[in-house]
Amino acid sequence: LKRRPLLRYAVAAGVVAVALGLGLFSGLNHPAPYDATFASVLGERRHVALPDGSIIDLNSRSRVRVHYQRDRREVELEQGEAMFSVEHDSSRPFVVQAGVGKVTVTGTRFDVRRDPAQTRVVVEAGTVKVQGRDAADGDFVNLTAGQGTRVDEQGRVAVAEAVNADELTAWRSGKLVFNNARLSDVVQEVSRYRDKPLGVASAAVGNLRLTSVFKVNDTEALLRALPSILPVAVRTRADGAQEIIAK
Repeated sequence: LKRRPLLRYAVAAGVVAVALGLGLFSGLNHPAPYDATFASVLGERRHVALPDGSIIDLNSRSRVRVHYQRDRREVELEQGEAMFSVEHDSSRPFVVQAGVGKVTVTGTRFDVRRDPAQTRVVVEAGTVKVQGRDAADGDFVNLTAGQGTRVDEQGRVAVAEAVNADELTAWRSGKLVFNNARLSDVVQEVSRYRDKPLGVASAAVGNLRLTSVFKVNDTEALLRALPSILPVAVRTRADGAQEIIAK
């Protein structure tokens, strides 16, 4: 791939992740350059092993570009979601770019999800420093294991909050876990695994709450179960898309 400046790819919502650690890349002082692109299709979860021992797990409909240099490892998350398990190398920062933010990772495992209006960062292990791309060095939010934050389209980082990392990354084991989730958020999540998006007919329906677990490869089971869980029905529109309406 022809190298371009990373910032050319910056979009409305995103983050840059910099992972710092210990050790040398495969024991070599001068590792060779490496370039690759990886993508997952609808309903696919893809496990990618990189040359330095780092791992990327791609969720459905995700795409990353990988570019390794002698002194830097760069990954651009172009769309979707990925879990990064980074091999430590203090001499070669690991940078994941997805727009207008920056995350400095001193641990090993973190999840980055890129949505149209924001990007979410969740830490499973280690410590993470989250910044807006143009923020001053001292302007950042620290995350530790079990915490998360969001970067909005202006590069503003929300305060750290406690999250259930296992639930938010349950997609790696083929599950969708909802715990008192707003139905509008459920619909947004489920749409990532369907040919046509799912919608809600009104704000009142979208504000209903759902607690349940479903399989990512059987979202129809969720639609069949919803009317017995909540006062809703599922309607199919003329274009074949479906939406949830009040019963």
